[in-house]
Amino acid sequence: MESKINNSYPQLFLRLALGITLLSAVADRLGFWPPQYAAWGNMETFIAYTGKITSFLPSGLATINAYLATFAESVLGILIILGFKTRWVATLIGLMLMAFAISMSLTLGIKAPFDYSVWVGSAGAFLLASQPAFRFSIDELGNRK
Repeated sequence: MESKINNSYPQLFLRLALGITLLSAVADRLGFWPPQYAAWGNMETFIAYTGKITSFLPSGLATINAYLATFAESVLGILIILGFKTRWVATLIGLMLMAFAISMSLTLGIKAPFDYSVWVGSAGAFLLASQPAFRFSIDELGNRK
């Protein structure tokens, strides 16, 4: 017998966790976090980090990749919190985090993406994308009409 578990609140929590995590990383590289909490603290340091974890790509792409990642994380973070096109956005977040985890594994070693829960974030995003409906979302409001 199939159990009917209401997953509305865990799903909302996962959306908020993914979105806030992405936006926190963006805030860090834009200098909004105090130095004692910052991983990068500014865009220049983040660009250098991006160059390190994408060292298998041409070095000229580090700056482009850093700005593309910042833009993608900003937009996707806001959209997942709002629950707009949730399935698509969650899939894109899952793919982005998977690419990040693979890059980290190749350049920093397999332990780094586990320490920073990048694989967990990717898996959570894919799990969210597989949900049949999204309560407390713009998607739900659109379905009501």
